Amino acid sequence: MPDLSPAREGAPSDLIGALRAVQHGLWPRKEFAQAALGSTINGYVFHLGLALVFLGYAPHIAFVQRLSGLSWPPLPDAVMYLAAGATIVSLLLAVVSRLTNAVLRKISTADDLITWTLVMLPMLTGMSVVVEPSLAILARDHVTYPIPLAIHLLSVELLLIWFPFGKLMHAFLFVFSRGATGMRFSHRGVQL
Repeated sequence: MPDLSPAREGAPSDLIGALRAVQHGLWPRKEFAQAALGSTINGYVFHLGLALVFLGYAPHIAFVQRLSGLSWPPLPDAVMYLAAGATIVSLLLAVVSRLTNAVLRKISTADDLITWTLVMLPMLTGMSVVVEPSLAILARDHVTYPIPLAIHLLSVELLLIWFPFGKLMHAFLFVFSRGATGMRFSHRGVQL
């Protein structure tokens, strides 16, 4: 149902309200920042590491180029190995925290562990495929280790199958949900 009430005096536009809410949600409120510092940093390490591995590794870029024609310069292999290692450590820290913290354990569901497993599998199987520099992999016209690569691709496909049904959809939906909340709040004059 549309909100027919007039906006509060001095309220920002809907777009500004939405953008402020998205930006505001990227860090915990100051009252909780100290207590949530570890999990916040771990979350950033995980998300940034995963993005670097997915978008910066030369064989991944070549795969996207074969499918879509899009291409961009890859990051150095050393950066990829560091990002993959940091992402794996971050995932391990997250699951240990979830299993050892009484509150997190109580609010955890099967979805959390399934999602964790299906994100960890491509990371581990991807690292098991890396046996030589990415430029050497790309220089060949055939795959020299088809079974590990097939297992890696299957683990990615499992992740993609689960993606729309689990909590992983937050990767896309968080912008829309925070934006809608920000639009409603700014219309009513709430300061974020």
